[in-house]
Amino acid sequence: MSWHLHSIDEPDAADRDAIAAPLLAYNQSKVPTLDIRPLVIALRDEHGYTVGGLWGETALDWLHVDLLAVPESMRGQDVGTALMQRGEQIARERGCVGAWLDTFAFQARGFYEKLGYTVFGEIPDHPVGGARYFLRKRF
Repeated sequence: MSWHLHSIDEPDAADRDAIAAPLLAYNQSKVPTLDIRPLVIALRDEHGYTVGGLWGETALDWLHVDLLAVPESMRGQDVGTALMQRGEQIARERGCVGAWLDTFAFQARGFYEKLGYTVFGEIPDHPVGGARYFLRKRF
């Protein structure tokens, strides 16, 4: 089989699916089930518009929180805590043993630590002068 490398400036879903396909097939051959399921909790305003929320997935017995966003106007009202607690509750109902996420030094490390998360990894100077932290919590 011949091959060549090609940089894609504007990839689409089909490109991602094609790149993920061999990895997915390999992973499925190694574990009983991946059981990848989205876990999304929308935060809606009084008009019903989604203005934030939690975006993640459960897979391989863990919840991965990819995004957690609370508008500035709703901060300080325990909205983020409620989103995380609901996400963790759903994950436990799905049989998950823990949750993990990442955050930057300029974001919400302290918030997650107050919820019982601990740092298990760090990339210093990402961005330069800052850091990216990886946190986890066992249920």
